[in-house]
Amino acid sequence: MSNVSMLTEADDTRLLQPIWDLRIGYEEYISSPLFPVILSMAFYLGSCLPFTAMDLFCTKQSWYKKYKIQPGKVVTGFNYRDTLFLTAANHLLLILPASIAQWIWVPPTDLPKLAPSLYEFLWQQVAGVFIFDFQYYVWHWSHHKVKFLYKHIHGLHHRYSSPFVWVAEYLHPWELITVGLFATTNSWFFKSHPLTVWSYMLVIVWISVEAHIGFDFPYLLHNWCPFDLVGGAPKHDMHHQKPLTNYQPFFNHFDRLFGTYCPPMRRGGSKSKELLAYELRYRENKKRG
Repeated sequence: MSNVSMLTEADDTRLLQPIWDLRIGYEEYISSPLFPVILSMAFYLGSCLPFTAMDLFCTKQSWYKKYKIQPGKVVTGFNYRDTLFLTAANHLLLILPASIAQWIWVPPTDLPKLAPSLYEFLWQQVAGVFIFDFQYYVWHWSHHKVKFLYKHIHGLHHRYSSPFVWVAEYLHPWELITVGLFATTNSWFFKSHPLTVWSYMLVIVWISVEAHIGFDFPYLLHNWCPFDLVGGAPKHDMHHQKPLTNYQPFFNHFDRLFGTYCPPMRRGGSKSKELLAYELRYRENKKRG
């Protein structure tokens, strides 16, 4: 390796080193196999709470219906009890036992002294998201196309045609296990640094949460990412309205390539010309048989 590349890598590494050094003095806890579980669960709950507050206390605010994708649909107390009950049951009956088993049998995480380089930290997470997107597209497509899988597994998630944040983990246990497996193992392909692994897990959690929030806020990535690469909440909201479309959880390229893309409904229930044209073609094709 040349001196220039070594210097570049060293400078790059130092950008994340202050963050990684926060572990010092807490290595016993951070190296525990339970740490990633607790981190991801805390992040999930923290991500859900602001949108929960919006649905419970802000429905009469003018901005609420302005940014709600399906403003005519109300999130009721029953909806919250129903989704929270299943989420709690899955965590108590699946995640908790798996976490205990992991704590017993998985060795502590090796914590290197150096942080990952910024380049390594970023490209491995982006690659992991692309892999997850492909995995979930195949999983998702198959669980809609195979009637047994939809009826007995994925159909539970589609109980709600107007998603809200707690629908993100309103899942059959098999779906929770398989999708969770994708989210936790993809970084193994790259033998990633622990900081990269944990950050990647949080990115996947956020993708799942954002897809189900039911809002189209201007600051969300799909509104400023170029070339319409990212679908975001509007795209997945449309999947809950039209279940045979929009199987990708994050990007749009596979849905476009395989003809499963449906233009999303935007904030305030507005329909673009593309969506209106899509719905017209759908009705015409249905009439033709």
